[in-house]
Amino acid sequence: MTEADLIEIARQAMVVMIKVAAPPLLAGLAIGLLVSLFQALTQIQEMTLTFVPKALAVFLIMLVFLPFMLHTLTDFTHMVMDRAIAGG
Repeated sequence: MTEADLIEIARQAMVVMIKVAAPPLLAGLAIGLLVSLFQALTQIQEMTLTFVPKALAVFLIMLVFLPFMLHTLTDFTHMVMDRAIAGG
Protein backbone atom coordinates (compact mmCIF):
# COMPACT_ATOMS: atom_id res chain seq x y z
CA MET A 1 0.00 0.00 0.00
CA THR A 2 1.30 3.39 -0.90
CA GLU A 3 0.99 6.62 0.99
CA ALA A 4 -1.71 7.77 -1.43
CA ASP A 5 -3.75 4.64 -0.67
CA LEU A 6 -3.54 5.30 3.05
CA ILE A 7 -4.60 8.92 2.60
CA GLU A 8 -7.55 7.79 0.48
CA ILE A 9 -8.62 5.28 3.15
CA ALA A 10 -8.35 7.97 5.83
CA ARG A 11 -10.45 10.32 3.70
CA GLN A 12 -13.08 7.64 3.18
CA ALA A 13 -13.06 6.89 6.93
CA MET A 14 -13.86 10.53 7.66
CA VAL A 15 -16.71 10.50 5.14
CA VAL A 16 -18.11 7.31 6.72
CA MET A 17 -17.80 8.87 10.18
CA ILE A 18 -19.80 11.91 9.04
CA LYS A 19 -22.45 9.72 7.37
CA VAL A 20 -22.90 7.59 10.48
CA ALA A 21 -22.82 10.42 13.02
CA ALA A 22 -24.93 12.96 11.12
CA PRO A 23 -28.47 11.63 11.71
CA PRO A 24 -28.32 11.46 15.53
CA LEU A 25 -26.34 14.68 15.83
CA LEU A 26 -28.71 16.60 13.57
CA ALA A 27 -31.72 15.22 15.43
CA GLY A 28 -30.21 16.29 18.75
CA LEU A 29 -29.45 19.72 17.34
CA ALA A 30 -32.97 20.19 15.97
CA ILE A 31 -34.66 19.06 19.18
CA GLY A 32 -32.27 21.18 21.25
CA LEU A 33 -33.15 24.27 19.22
CA LEU A 34 -36.87 23.61 19.53
CA VAL A 35 -36.63 23.04 23.29
CA SER A 36 -34.50 26.17 23.71
CA LEU A 37 -37.05 28.20 21.76
CA PHE A 38 -39.85 26.76 23.90
CA GLN A 39 -37.92 27.58 27.10
CA ALA A 40 -37.24 31.12 25.93
CA LEU A 41 -40.89 31.69 25.10
CA THR A 42 -42.27 30.23 28.32
CA GLN A 43 -39.48 31.21 30.74
CA ILE A 44 -39.29 27.59 31.95
CA GLN A 45 -35.69 26.72 32.83
CA GLU A 46 -35.87 23.04 33.69
CA MET A 47 -32.78 20.92 32.96
CA THR A 48 -34.71 17.70 32.34
CA LEU A 49 -36.78 19.50 29.74
CA THR A 50 -33.66 19.83 27.60
CA PHE A 51 -32.19 16.39 28.21
CA VAL A 52 -35.13 13.98 27.98
CA PRO A 53 -36.57 15.02 24.57
CA LYS A 54 -33.09 15.18 23.07
CA ALA A 55 -32.18 11.72 24.39
CA LEU A 56 -35.45 10.25 23.12
CA ALA A 57 -35.04 11.83 19.69
CA VAL A 58 -31.46 10.59 19.33
CA PHE A 59 -32.52 7.09 20.43
CA LEU A 60 -35.42 6.99 17.96
CA ILE A 61 -33.30 8.32 15.10
CA MET A 62 -30.64 5.71 15.83
CA LEU A 63 -33.29 2.97 15.72
CA VAL A 64 -34.59 4.27 12.40
CA PHE A 65 -31.16 4.79 10.81
CA LEU A 66 -29.47 1.71 12.30
CA PRO A 67 -29.72 -0.34 9.07
CA PHE A 68 -28.17 2.52 7.08
CA MET A 69 -25.41 2.98 9.66
CA LEU A 70 -24.64 -0.74 9.79
CA HIS A 71 -24.59 -1.01 6.00
CA THR A 72 -22.27 1.99 5.69
CA LEU A 73 -19.84 0.64 8.29
CA THR A 74 -19.94 -2.87 6.83
CA ASP A 75 -19.23 -1.63 3.31
CA PHE A 76 -16.31 0.46 4.56
CA THR A 77 -14.88 -2.46 6.54
CA HIS A 78 -15.15 -4.77 3.53
CA MET A 79 -13.44 -2.18 1.35
CA VAL A 80 -10.57 -1.76 3.81
CA MET A 81 -10.12 -5.51 4.23
CA ASP A 82 -10.19 -6.08 0.46
CA ARG A 83 -7.54 -3.40 -0.01
CA ALA A 84 -5.42 -4.88 2.78
CA ILE A 85 -5.61 -8.35 1.21
CA ALA A 86 -4.89 -7.01 -2.30
CA GLY A 87 -2.04 -4.86 -1.02
CA GLY A 88 -0.19 -7.78 0.43
